[in-house]
Amino acid sequence: MPLTFSPLRSLAETNKFATVIVMEIPLRTSAKKQRKFLPGRLLYLGEGAAWKDILVEIHDRNLDERPTLIPAVAEPQLIWQMSGHVLCSDRDLDGNWNTHESEPGVLFLSTSPEPYELKWKALGKDPLVVMHVTLGLPFFARAAQELDGPSAKIPRLKEINAFRDPTIISFLEMLRREVSEQKTASISFVQGIAQSLATYLVRTYRDDETRTPHRSPALPAFHLLRVLKLMDASIEEGIHVGKLAEAVQMSEAHFSRLFKRNTGFSPSHYFIRQRVAKAQELLRETHKPIIEIGSDVGYGNPSHFAHVFRKETGITPSEYRERTIEDLPTEDFSRISIA
Repeated sequence: MPLTFSPLRSLAETNKFATVIVMEIPLRTSAKKQRKFLPGRLLYLGEGAAWKDILVEIHDRNLDERPTLIPAVAEPQLIWQMSGHVLCSDRDLDGNWNTHESEPGVLFLSTSPEPYELKWKALGKDPLVVMHVTLGLPFFARAAQELDGPSAKIPRLKEINAFRDPTIISFLEMLRREVSEQKTASISFVQGIAQSLATYLVRTYRDDETRTPHRSPALPAFHLLRVLKLMDASIEEGIHVGKLAEAVQMSEAHFSRLFKRNTGFSPSHYFIRQRVAKAQELLRETHKPIIEIGSDVGYGNPSHFAHVFRKETGITPSEYRERTIEDLPTEDFSRISIA
């Protein structure tokens, strides 16, 4: 059961009375589910095969927002302020507020494993449009292997507020065009940009000052990649945690502990999320019957498939298919969603 920060509440006002809706906000969540806790309107969302392990969202934020708890996610996140001039404040839970002005073109690199509070106020009437980019761990694992050798672990990146980097902007601008202007994004193009961006971030913004005593042991990058590939190849038939542990020559208990430190999930829960991600892809991109899709991702019992899908996404498979057919923004669940 997720930890919650119960003092924060969402208020909805109607005419003479204020209706108080208590919205429990988890301290940690997935990158995709994080959006429901950020007020504003989703403009664009990268969906389909090209966006595997990369989440790109463009949002139109409220111009004035009171303190909001932002749940932590496992992956580094880049936020690009595309328009709007705002006074922004953030703080650790129960910490002191850090306030700064931000304007179009500034970037934020968020890497903290802890939740934080955020508030902002627009300095002007221009819309506040931001792009959120979250790269999945496989991109950073490959970058670490290439730069530091096959046994390298995924390095920690620095936490930086309101900075500028023309190289990052050039990558993000290409992703912006792909998500907003192309009907079908190019797999090789998007995946190539994502890998190049991950490698650049590791090269340029790695946090070498964070010593290992402050970090829990985790799977080396090459072990994590091997396990994720095995999971991907076993969506239909399933795979036992013991087999995954055997593939990296560890005991099941030790492997499970390290895997959770990498991803935030137990191996079995992460595999369920992989299956749901594949089901979403099939629901979006094929006309297969839902029963057949359930079978394709390892659920021969339609009721069990619907239960698992709803538990992970909040909606049933049929509701998800209806939303995507209507071309509405969806609470899509992606393989990037590691938290």
